[in-house]
Amino acid sequence: MTGRLDGRAAIVTGASRGLGRAIALALAAGGASVAVVGRTENVWDERLPGTIGDTVADIEAAGGRALAVRADLLDRDDTARLVVEARDALGPITILINNAAFTAPGRPPVPGAEPRAKTAKPPSAAKPGWPGFVSTPLAAYRRHFDIGVFAAYELMQLVCPDMIDAGGGSIINITSVASRLPGDGPYPDRSAGVLPGYGGSKAALEHLTWCAAYDLATHNVAVNALSPSKAIMTPGLS
Repeated sequence: MTGRLDGRAAIVTGASRGLGRAIALALAAGGASVAVVGRTENVWDERLPGTIGDTVADIEAAGGRALAVRADLLDRDDTARLVVEARDALGPITILINNAAFTAPGRPPVPGAEPRAKTAKPPSAAKPGWPGFVSTPLAAYRRHFDIGVFAAYELMQLVCPDMIDAGGGSIINITSVASRLPGDGPYPDRSAGVLPGYGGSKAALEHLTWCAAYDLATHNVAVNALSPSKAIMTPGLS
């Protein structure tokens, strides 16, 4: 594989399947060497096919260069280690794709628990299967930010020296329309539900993107947020 990204080294988080995998394959097709980062080394659920090794194998089969890096972004030591591993194997990192994210399933109903007024809808009128505000425990809400914002923040800081020394680089943070939902009220349509943890973390990631873009512009480092305009059907989405 050769192209306009020849000689560049990239890190893509959450790259075992779905959008992250597609991005890793596209970067490799453009000539970049890619560190494929994720937790999935073995398929643990048939509904979620794909591993970091599978993504690397597909890149290499097409003539590209890639490295599988198993890392848990909840672990700061893992976050730092993945950058060191990628740099040692592939060279200075000048492309970073913060794609990894987390979506909590919400807290299951407590058996026997009933709303105070049986005729009223619960405060969280979320679509079945989508956790609402009342159904999302604080620990789950916090985890969205630990993975989607704080890990992204640290990775951006860890690769910045490489990009500045190289005279430029690119950081892309994957966000979502969920950052702007449910929007201003009133809310005549109550069927869609809300994702306070996922959407909130994406809103924070977008603001972080603006701040980093402002600070790094003088170093020729482009920082952008990519928000898919349509739903992306990935494994595990029902």
